[in-house]
Amino acid sequence: METYRSNGKLLLTGEYVVLDGAVSLAVPTQYGQSLVIKPIEAQHLYWKSFDDTGTLWFEGAFSFKNFEIINQHQNESIAQRLKDILRAARILNPDFLNTPNGYEVETQLDFPKNWGLGTSSTLINNVAKWANVNAFKLLELTFGGSGYDIACAQHNTAITYQIFNKEPRINPVAFNPIFKKHLYFVYLNKKQNSRDGIAHYKALEQDLKPIISKINTITEQMLVCSDVNTFETLIETHEQLISKAIQQPTVKSLYFNDFKGAIKSLGAWGGDFILAASKTNPSLYFKNKGFNTVIAYNDMILK
Repeated sequence: METYRSNGKLLLTGEYVVLDGAVSLAVPTQYGQSLVIKPIEAQHLYWKSFDDTGTLWFEGAFSFKNFEIINQHQNESIAQRLKDILRAARILNPDFLNTPNGYEVETQLDFPKNWGLGTSSTLINNVAKWANVNAFKLLELTFGGSGYDIACAQHNTAITYQIFNKEPRINPVAFNPIFKKHLYFVYLNKKQNSRDGIAHYKALEQDLKPIISKINTITEQMLVCSDVNTFETLIETHEQLISKAIQQPTVKSLYFNDFKGAIKSLGAWGGDFILAASKTNPSLYFKNKGFNTVIAYNDMILK
């Protein structure tokens, strides 16, 4: 039996512009996904995926030859996506699953899959470890994206992430703000499709150099920030810059205009989690507005 596990992710700075070379700050979460492989006699791949409650949400079987779908239950599009991932892994490593025996595979999420913490990226990284291939290349052949989520899957500390000459630059950093007791993550009750957000951003075609330069500076300043007031100013400035770049209103102006503190979108705007900085616990404020999932920084980020 083999077991692999990968961390979930949150992008604190540089959403969207990370695709164009911005230096971004990202953090791995305590939540993640594991993948367990057990050899069996039949030369097939039997796949089961379980959510954070232990409920089976996908089940399917694949042949070893081209990973054709033998059968699937619950979701044909998931089966097709898995088939594509397995085929891509074999392109990168032709010896992948070139064995006489088959395998039973189980994936286990420890966060709700609609939270947007990396259901796909943790799967890609786990399969890459299993297949002994480069996870960034596997991502490129399947979901696409900047790759910061793969970097978080592989690191147990905060990182700065930059795409430089089409290759990832990853630097582990010490990001442990002394004011973290004032930081909270709030789920917006809906999953945001990052691929849709990226497509919208790319379609705008603009000169991003001035914005990227300012985002880089904010990332640097966040790493050395020592008080919550300065941090609030930094994330509010960041929100205005990205709002201008993607031509969308900030989440605070849309839903939380009366919030006493600062709010920042994380990842693709419009869903998943936001970051709230507040000198008092804002849980009741958000719950009164219908947002019941409020997680303190220390309960979300990997220590």
